[in-house]
Order: sequence, then C-alpha cells, then structure tokens
Amino acid sequence: MNHRLSKGTVLAALLGFAVTQASAEPMHIFWKDLRPATQAVAPDTNLPMIAAKLPDHGETLSHGLKDKTVQLAGYALPVDREGDLVYQFLLVPWTGACSHMPTPPPNQIVLVAPAHPYKMAEAYQPVSVTGVLKPGMEKSQLFILDGVLIVQSGYTVRKAEVSDVDSVPDAVTLPVNSPWNFLNKKKN
Repeated sequence: MNHRLSKGTVLAALLGFAVTQASAEPMHIFWKDLRPATQAVAPDTNLPMIAAKLPDHGETLSHGLKDKTVQLAGYALPVDREGDLVYQFLLVPWTGACSHMPTPPPNQIVLVAPAHPYKMAEAYQPVSVTGVLKPGMEKSQLFILDGVLIVQSGYTVRKAEVSDVDSVPDAVTLPVNSPWNFLNKKKN
C-alpha cells in the first residue's frame, strides 16, 4: 500500500476544505447566546443583565461559539473613529448602553473591528455584524460627554462585515418610565 500523496491530491483537498469553510453560512445568534445558559437574567431591574446585579458580574463567557462565524444584530457605539468613518466599535444590546445608561456586562458586549472602515451616521446605529467570534476580555476606552469610560467586552469580532439593519430582533426595550426613552426613537 502506497501512503504517498501527490502534491495535486493534497492541493485539491486543501482547496476543497477552504471552499467549504468560506461558503459556510454564518450562524445567526441572539444576545442570550452570549451568556452561559445557566446564567439567569439579573433580578430587580427593568434591564436584563446589569453587571452589578450578577454574582460573576457577567464575566462568564459562552465558549461554545468560539471561532464560529456568527451574525449578530445590535447597536454600534464607536470606540475609534475619524469623522463618520468608524474603525472599531462596541456592539451592545440596547441603545444608550455605556454612555447614557448602565454598562452591560462583558458577556453582552462585543468589540468589533470592521474589515473596512464603516460609515456611521449616528451612535447607537442598528447594525448586523458577521464574522468569527472570539471569547476573551478586552478593555476599550470611550470618550463620552461626562469624560472617559473604560468598558470591558467579553467577545471580539475582527475583520467583520457590517451592514445597516432597520431593527434589532432581540433588542432590550427601555422601561416606560425611563428618562432615556428618547433613545428608542423610531426611524421612518
């Protein structure tokens, strides 16, 4: 039995594998998929997953999605921008997160580096992000009206494809009595 493979056979196998990997459809995920199934929603609050209310402060990540190509919709909060071009942003599950309202826990924040600078019209623009999800804590520095805020994210997606969406399917809706309801503006 001959165990030698020709260069052509090896190259064909590698190309077939690369085409299969590149053509794989992204897995559509929701925010709940980024926290372990055993982690409950924070009690005594109208917003889910407030880090201070969780025993682990939301630092427990879901490693089952590691290195998977995923698609997730959320709200973009620029971290690194020049004019309307954004080079890095935080994807968060509700408008106002981090700058106007409590910061979500790390397992509900994704640090996104687009494959190409993304032209953003406004902060908290609803977007869909597609790319390879990597669990791991990262800190980002946000410049907000009140000063500087350090935000810890639990996931990253680099070389992401970013597209505008009209709505976020599993977006958190602010309570009726919230002073930040203006952030839930509807686009016509």
